[in-house]
Amino acid sequence: MSKDVNGFGGIVAALGLSLGLGLGCAEPVGDSAPPIVDEAEDAAAEGPPVAEPRPVVDRYHEVEVVDAYRWLEDASDPEVQAWRRAQDAHAQRVLEASPSLAELEQRLTGIMRAPTVSHWDLQPRPSGIFAMRYVPPAAQPVLVLLPGLDDAAQVEAARVLVDPNAMDEAGLTHIDWVRPSPDGTKVAVSLSKAGSEVGDLHVFEVATGALVEPPIPRVNGGTAGGDLAWASDGRSFLYTRYPRAGERPEAELDKYVQVHRHTLGEDASADPHEFGSELPDIAEIHLAAVPQTGKSKRKSKSKAVERVLATIQYGDSGRFVHYLRDTKGAWQPLSAFDDGIVQVSVGGGELWFVDVGEASPRGRLLRASLDDPSKREVFVAEAEDTLTHSFWGDPSVEVVGDRVYARYQLGGPSELRAFDRRTGAPLDKPEQPAVGSAGSMVALGDALVFGAGSYLEPYAWRRHGADGETQTTALAEPTPEGVDYSGIEVRREFATSKDGTKVPVNILVAADAPLDGSRPCVVTGYGGYGISLTPGFSPARIALLERGFCYAVVNLRGGSEYGEAWHEQGARTNKQNVFDDFAAALEHLAARGYSQPERLGIIGGSNGGLLMGALLTQRPELVAAVIARVGIYDMLRNELSANGQYNIPEFGTVEDPEQFAALHAYSPYHHVEDGRAYPAVLFTTGANDPRVDPMQSRKMTARLQAATQGASEVLLRVSDEAGHGGGKPLSARIRETAEGYAFFVDRLESAGD
Repeated sequence: MSKDVNGFGGIVAALGLSLGLGLGCAEPVGDSAPPIVDEAEDAAAEGPPVAEPRPVVDRYHEVEVVDAYRWLEDASDPEVQAWRRAQDAHAQRVLEASPSLAELEQRLTGIMRAPTVSHWDLQPRPSGIFAMRYVPPAAQPVLVLLPGLDDAAQVEAARVLVDPNAMDEAGLTHIDWVRPSPDGTKVAVSLSKAGSEVGDLHVFEVATGALVEPPIPRVNGGTAGGDLAWASDGRSFLYTRYPRAGERPEAELDKYVQVHRHTLGEDASADPHEFGSELPDIAEIHLAAVPQTGKSKRKSKSKAVERVLATIQYGDSGRFVHYLRDTKGAWQPLSAFDDGIVQVSVGGGELWFVDVGEASPRGRLLRASLDDPSKREVFVAEAEDTLTHSFWGDPSVEVVGDRVYARYQLGGPSELRAFDRRTGAPLDKPEQPAVGSAGSMVALGDALVFGAGSYLEPYAWRRHGADGETQTTALAEPTPEGVDYSGIEVRREFATSKDGTKVPVNILVAADAPLDGSRPCVVTGYGGYGISLTPGFSPARIALLERGFCYAVVNLRGGSEYGEAWHEQGARTNKQNVFDDFAAALEHLAARGYSQPERLGIIGGSNGGLLMGALLTQRPELVAAVIARVGIYDMLRNELSANGQYNIPEFGTVEDPEQFAALHAYSPYHHVEDGRAYPAVLFTTGANDPRVDPMQSRKMTARLQAATQGASEVLLRVSDEAGHGGGKPLSARIRETAEGYAFFVDRLESAGD
């Protein structure tokens, strides 16, 4: 199996990794933003605040571990708050003094504020096509209703249904997800603020935009997500509900998500429990209403939700169980956590199963009837490439008439393939970009509408009809004026890791670039949770490429670019493979003459932030500058945070002796060495991050600053109005991207001259 980062929505959900930058905090961009310091030399002269070491000794399986900065874990402590504010102020002073910041910020403002229209999350209904839309310079995306996709006039005629920008002048309110009713007359929307991902459910009338009833609190969260499935009559729905204060201890309020049923007009506090008591405490639940057939409409007398498909992930493990709610309200299991079924979807009135069990680790497609799900037949056998699956995004299988489409992962790039629904025989696949990514799929009449893009080609929605022709719809993202990728090419090469594994390295570089090591280069990767990094277009990235930089994306183990085995080779006790792969890619770039260590910079976020910390502490000689966004650095304490137990299936637990040994062996925080030379480092975090506790960045910053005593540059940027990355307003994204680019430009461009 494989989980891809597909399209605009997927990229945002995976921390903007195709861009590699733009995930932290910022001051507003514009003439009104005052300078933070008057003189650059003043910024350089002021050092960061010193954190006093206060050692605490823990014992794990007879191993004593010293933690000098445990006190920095308490975000409510006034002393901790004062320290991190001072750290952020120092980082702002240093970054503001950058000789390249003003130029880069001006360039990026022109690119990122250009009024280019993006659409994602298309959901057709009788009333039109619901879609998320983003048009700079708005702070946040909005929900619109499109009359069609065929021409520009239809796109221009789209009506805005929910606009967070009008609700919140600060630009901090964000749409988590959207679920229109079956007839399209109502739409349920989860809204959260300041990157918290704590979403409250709002139901709007589509005709008027009015709220139907008071919002329902805590239907979404940063730990287990959230979802909703409407009844066919649009009068009720099933939804995910987090515990309320007083129902469980405070430490458990981000777990134990359950499914409740709500009927419009009734008191939500009395909504009956529907499903979930038998699930693990760290279950993540996705709900999908099953479209009714004529037969089921005649038989069903219930006005509640009829058939519903529930997909449950055990934490962030990539292990799933599936249930089908029948027309009598009973929940029937379709799979078990360890049987290899990673996705079940409904298409054309049938059930479609993605099976990555021992008999088909690269994935095969099964099908069954809704009336007898236990009788499954192999529709498409395992292939050389990997059949992907999706949890929170659209399924990787779609049925349109007599055609079945499935998304395959090719070691980084992905593509759609078509099959005859009767026989499973391959058909001509839709036309797609080379070295590209295939995104979401939507059945629209007798055609498939799908998103696709590449490193060099903006994401666009295309239509593949029964005649086999592929045409670009009116929903094609234009390239901002002045962004020219014509002189850039993508070179896909392979580095050899420590154990001999070949690791894909995707290199964006000028076509005429000499391989003499003279170019600065920025490299990114992720390597975790089975997430495959697929090619994505970034207008902002041209600001580095046009300065002579190269940019590389590494498809590391821990993802699923080559199936579940690729993921497992980078998970739990095998995690060191991910760091070895990344080091090998950096060595490859230097050996091939793309760059050299003093001109190499690296960037990653979340699990990719852990990657930055591990490379920084294990192989600091390979790079000159590091940007680590919202990362995990103390692997021994991570599982104690709100989202920590969800991470255990991926990383392991200190409770297990073998897993503890692996965690301790690479935990970046525990491998910082006093007096060792480290590259310049910029850490960023958000105070409202529900996925990675900001204390991770605080502790790692303090430890590195103490170890280097000013010999290495260590900066920490913190935002009180940001979380893990999603929901950040445009002004903050511009500023953060500019600061990150300036950090690299100032430290890499003239290195070695």
